[in-house]
Amino acid sequence: MARLIYSAIASLDGFINDADGNFDWAAPDDDVHSFVNDLERPIGTYLLGRRMYEVMRYWETESTSGDAPTIHRDFAGIWQAADKIVYSSSLAEVTTNRTVLRRSFDPSAVSEMKASHASDLSVGGAHLAAQALSAGLVDELQLFVTPVVVGGGTGWLPADIRLDLELLDEHRFSGGVVYLHYRVSQPH
Repeated sequence: MARLIYSAIASLDGFINDADGNFDWAAPDDDVHSFVNDLERPIGTYLLGRRMYEVMRYWETESTSGDAPTIHRDFAGIWQAADKIVYSSSLAEVTTNRTVLRRSFDPSAVSEMKASHASDLSVGGAHLAAQALSAGLVDELQLFVTPVVVGGGTGWLPADIRLDLELLDEHRFSGGVVYLHYRVSQPH
């Protein structure tokens, strides 16, 4: 059975972007990016909200060879090899390979994917992840805490849910980023 993993980069005060929607402060350095690449290798399918898809589709055209840094080429290859499902009621079409568009999130379909896929799934985007968390579908959380306080924006977790968590791993990077990996118990 595949796991559904929610991975995010957030500020110390728990936001994935600031009040103006900016997230330039969240750009990973080479050490963090390399670590993320290793975490993403087992992902076979990305479940993405519209905004996350619009950010991530950059990796569709990033070259896997040539002048780009090795870490970027590596991630581009990981992204391009995975299947992607974009959940959006407003997006007219998807423009990346191996990508399908769904108009709404269907918890039972995601549950079926978890049961039938050999490779893990990843959910990206706070709003989509909130739906998956509320439905009790998320198995693990991977959080990269960035040493910045932004004071407001989009929270990485919904405010109206309680999760009991078990710490599986932690890692501190030289730049001050801290990685926290949790197993999720049932939502309350």
